[in-house]
Amino acid sequence: MREMTVFAMLGTLLFCSKLLMEWAPNIHFVALFIIVYTRVYRAKALIPIYLFVLLTGVYGGFNVWWIPYLYIWLPVWVLTMLLPRKCPKWLFVTLCILIGGVHGMAYGTLYAPAQALFFKMDAPTTVAWILTGLPWDALHAAGNMAACTLALPLSVLLQKLENGTKKSQKR
Repeated sequence: MREMTVFAMLGTLLFCSKLLMEWAPNIHFVALFIIVYTRVYRAKALIPIYLFVLLTGVYGGFNVWWIPYLYIWLPVWVLTMLLPRKCPKWLFVTLCILIGGVHGMAYGTLYAPAQALFFKMDAPTTVAWILTGLPWDALHAAGNMAACTLALPLSVLLQKLENGTKKSQKR
C-alpha cells in the first residue's frame, strides 16, 4: 500500500512539475525526475512514469498528440537503467546531463513517427518537420541539461527517504 501511495505521489509530482513549467516552452523537469525515479526504483519507475502519461492524457485530452507519450519517455528510462549502479558521482552527473541533452535534442525525431503516421506525411515532409523543430529541441536539450545537474542530489535524497522509511517500517 505504501509503495502504491509513493508512486502515485511521484507520478503526480511529475505531472504537476510539467504543468507548472508550461510557461517556458520545452523547459521542464520530466527527464530529471525520470532519471531520479529510475535510479532509486529501477524498473518500478515505470509506474510513476506511466501515471504521468495517463494524467497528461486525462488533462489534455487523449488525442493524436498524446500517442507519442506512450513511448517518448522510455529512452530516458532505458538509458538510466543502463547506467552502472556504482559509478563515480562525477560520471553519474555527466551521464545524466548527456541523457537529458540527447533526449531533448531527439524529442522531435522521436515524436516524428506518430506525426508522420497520423498526418500521412511522406519522408521528405517528416524530415522537414523534424528540421523545423530543431531550435525547439535545442531549447529542450539545454533545459534538460540544466535540470539534470540536480539528478545526483535528488536521487541521493530520494534514496535516503526510501531507506529511512524502510528502517522505520522494520521497527
